[in-house]
Order: sequence, then C-alpha cells, then structure tokens
Amino acid sequence: MSLAIAELHLTEQERTALEAIAQSAGKTPDELVHDAIKQLIAQFQPDDRLCLLRRARSMWKYRTDLPLLADLRREWDRRTGSNDGDLTPH
Repeated sequence: MSLAIAELHLTEQERTALEAIAQSAGKTPDELVHDAIKQLIAQFQPDDRLCLLRRARSMWKYRTDLPLLADLRREWDRRTGSNDGDLTPH
C-alpha cells in the first residue's frame, strides 16, 4: 500500500543530482527517495540499534593484539598514583 504524505521540494541542483543518481542506479527518483527513507527508518529503529551494538561488541572478542584490561588498569593507576581503583585524580 502506498501513501503520499508530503511533497518534496528540491533545489534545481538537488533535483539534477537525484535524476543523475537514479539514472546510473537504474531506478526512478521516487524509488531512490523511498530507499533513503527506509534506510533512515532502519537506522533509528531500537531493535536494529541493539543488533548493531551486539555485532560491534563481538568484533573485539577474538582480538589478540590488544592489551589486557588488567595491564591497562595498572598503567592507569601508575599514571594517576592510584592503587585502589579510585578514579579521583591525585
């Protein structure tokens, strides 16, 4: 089901660019606008965001080139003069 909800006002430059992109993509300008709206909606859907966050988290899981958290903590403590986990500058 298709529903027209708004008229799109473009500058001449935007219209020309949209038509050129549509031609090279083998789509109509309307199809490109529709695709862009679908991408925008998908980007801000909470479930999609959670999925992206989970994928981003797992990309670090098998990295072997990163220092251990304990080593990072010791370095932080050494630099700040803290040895009790207190993050207050000394």
